[in-house]
Amino acid sequence: MGTVYLSRTRGNQPVALKMIRREYAGDGEFRRRFQQEVQAAQQVRGYHLVPVVDHDTAGEQPWLASEYVPGIPLDEAVDVHGPLPTATTLQLVACVARALDAVHTAGVVHRDLKPGNILLGSDGPWVIDFGIARAAESTRLTRSGGFIGTPQFMSPEQGTGGEVTPASDVFSLGLIAAVAATGRHPYGSGGGLAVATQIANTAQRPPDLSGYPDVLRPLLERCLAATPAARPAPAELAELCERASGRSSRDWAGWLPAPLAAQVGERSRAVRRLLDQEAAATRQRPAATYVPTRADNPLHQAPTRSAPFRPGAPPPAEAAMPVPVPDGTGTKRRVYLAIAAVALAAVAGTAWSLYGDSDHGAESEAGGHKAPTTGAGAQGTPKSKAPSAPATKPPAVKTYEPLFKNRPLTIGSPGTGEVITADLDTPKVNPNGEIGDHAAEIQYIYQYLTFRTATAKSTGTTPEACRQAVDSAPLPSELPNNDLAQGKALKKGDVLCTVTSQGNLAMLRLTAVVSSGETSFDPPGYQGLLTVWKRATG
Repeated sequence: MGTVYLSRTRGNQPVALKMIRREYAGDGEFRRRFQQEVQAAQQVRGYHLVPVVDHDTAGEQPWLASEYVPGIPLDEAVDVHGPLPTATTLQLVACVARALDAVHTAGVVHRDLKPGNILLGSDGPWVIDFGIARAAESTRLTRSGGFIGTPQFMSPEQGTGGEVTPASDVFSLGLIAAVAATGRHPYGSGGGLAVATQIANTAQRPPDLSGYPDVLRPLLERCLAATPAARPAPAELAELCERASGRSSRDWAGWLPAPLAAQVGERSRAVRRLLDQEAAATRQRPAATYVPTRADNPLHQAPTRSAPFRPGAPPPAEAAMPVPVPDGTGTKRRVYLAIAAVALAAVAGTAWSLYGDSDHGAESEAGGHKAPTTGAGAQGTPKSKAPSAPATKPPAVKTYEPLFKNRPLTIGSPGTGEVITADLDTPKVNPNGEIGDHAAEIQYIYQYLTFRTATAKSTGTTPEACRQAVDSAPLPSELPNNDLAQGKALKKGDVLCTVTSQGNLAMLRLTAVVSSGETSFDPPGYQGLLTVWKRATG
């Protein structure tokens, strides 16, 4: 459906940016369905699902952005390193089944579950592109005889044009399990359409599963049942896999074979090096002002000051061109292409002018006029004394009046799929928040903590010191989980300052950093004392 680029946010966090093919972009029905499906995908919250963080369906070339996972696609892992150990396969299936359970609970069917849509990371497998394939099913491309999906991993009902239900994803997951464990497809090694034909006829000719591991075979038989109703629900499948492996689907210590784990680690380090290099290069360029592509950007708020950047437009001349990551069944070459370059054009809505104070313009207007000058009069009259310039009204002095002081505020540790938001004006912490809450200054998910308004660490606790820190040294807008869990980004005693969504000045003094009590890499919680001032003129 498109080409995927490695890009980054203003806070230098990686994202996967998918530019939709122009054949689809020119189809009005596709655009309508694409918007519906992406919005539905944004509502999905669940275990090990890579979330969609932003999108644009109205631009010349539609796009969507999701969090970037520095993992290895399952198909690539099997091609390069061979089949996975049976225990790893069972843990993978259990985790993906739980992810599907969350997708299905939200009323979405993946429809294109395949090895290329499962990323193997150090912290387990991650599922991408859920629900997006449906957008293309009613386009001219499919109405003229094409189809959406990967033939080798379709369910029988997809191949015959039947109703596609959550059970279709379970069938696809059964095929993935078989290939992951042995490298062999249950329906043979022929071309895509030949295999799809075999799958469509599975009721008459079921696959021979005798060569698969004994512990896996009963699960494959149930998942690959010709009748959708005979297949297990994802939650049941996850429990069956956990019992068979004797290991929790949340225990990722040493879950990957050593060579594959090493490749995952190198992928992560390589991407981080690229991001750091490009961030350093960006700081050396002249400052630019960016605005969101869409005024209703659900992730960030910012003043609109210049023409919007169109995602379909070429990046600046000095930017390094991103390298496309094929959305198919590439092998070793894709390992290097995926980390070869970073798109410098930030995802729309993640880079912008930090903030502006409307008083600056007013003060310039009041105090910037020069006094009129006079010279020798006409006909050589004596030079007269220049009249004194009119008195300039001194600029208003900004003062701050407290709305409240040292109010306790606790931001807990988010679980996978949870969104915690903090509205500092109220103040209110919502443990069941939503991405894009316009009233919230802080958004906290498992992967990172986001400051939705410019936020800085202050060395003082006066409102003047707080505002000066915000104006001169704002933090990155996103702090990754890894830095939070290791105490690198935020620690006890830090004084965080921001100008809130309502224009107040907020100061949060962190009094405690609280471990989640689960694992060392889970994000911590924070306790603090919140003071908020409103600005007055005196």
